[in-house]
Amino acid sequence: MDAEPATDLRHAAGQSSVAWQRVLLARHAKRPHTLDYIERLFTDFHEIHGDRSFADDPAIVCGMALFEGQPVMVVGEQKGRDTKQKLHRNFGMPKPEGYRKAIRVMQIAAKFGRPIVTFLDTPGAYPGIDAEERGQAEAIARNLREMARLRTPVITLVIGEGGSGGALALGVGNQVFMQENAVYSVISPESCAAIIWRDSAKAELAAAALRLTAEDLLNFGLIDGIIPEPAGGAQEDPAAAAALVGKKLHEALEELGRLSPNDLVQQRYMKYRRMGNFFATPVHAGQPMGAGD
Repeated sequence: MDAEPATDLRHAAGQSSVAWQRVLLARHAKRPHTLDYIERLFTDFHEIHGDRSFADDPAIVCGMALFEGQPVMVVGEQKGRDTKQKLHRNFGMPKPEGYRKAIRVMQIAAKFGRPIVTFLDTPGAYPGIDAEERGQAEAIARNLREMARLRTPVITLVIGEGGSGGALALGVGNQVFMQENAVYSVISPESCAAIIWRDSAKAELAAAALRLTAEDLLNFGLIDGIIPEPAGGAQEDPAAAAALVGKKLHEALEELGRLSPNDLVQQRYMKYRRMGNFFATPVHAGQPMGAGD
């Protein structure tokens, strides 16, 4: 084997390792979840329950709160810590009633002009038979449509695993940010490896191929910025991690607060309309996609 292919293979192996390490950090058992950030960033949080149709889904937490004195609506996916909590939260995998609760709350926020902050942290939507029977796909699709129409600022924060449509159903934001060690992907590395190589043990290779890191997505123009984390990851210093998230949230609210409701809808529409368009002018990393693009 000549030198150049060998160098390429070493580089690919290194990239694979980096992507997989990010996956492991995003799944770290002590990584802060939505409720941890709510506790540290917001005051006067009052949770809202139920989808007014079937049930309340503990995998999604919704509520009114104040951020630096400004009224906002918070919607986020919540994983558990111990076995009891994990079962109660369904391991952070929402069911249709969770997504219907979320969009109900977001529409209330839009009605009263409250900015919406969403936290993404899920392996994916729950794939069980009961969820499918109650219209899991329809619930996710409806959220995508209705979030695109919201006449209020929507800020999305990927704080752990951004898994497939389960995360995207809360992710149609005017601005989308990822923590440094979060991941955001159409499928989990294990599932991808099982499909492509018929071997879920090749998840590390799949992680690199999926380009799921914050740096990858910023370079593709799919997110608007990366939120740094304390050395070793957010789990090493949750308070410092929350402060960094809060700083970015403050900047985003200030920027989006200058836009009219019509401009917010148009900016959001253009942002997602341009994604995957091979014939449009490429979006530079970190460049916001406004109504004039």
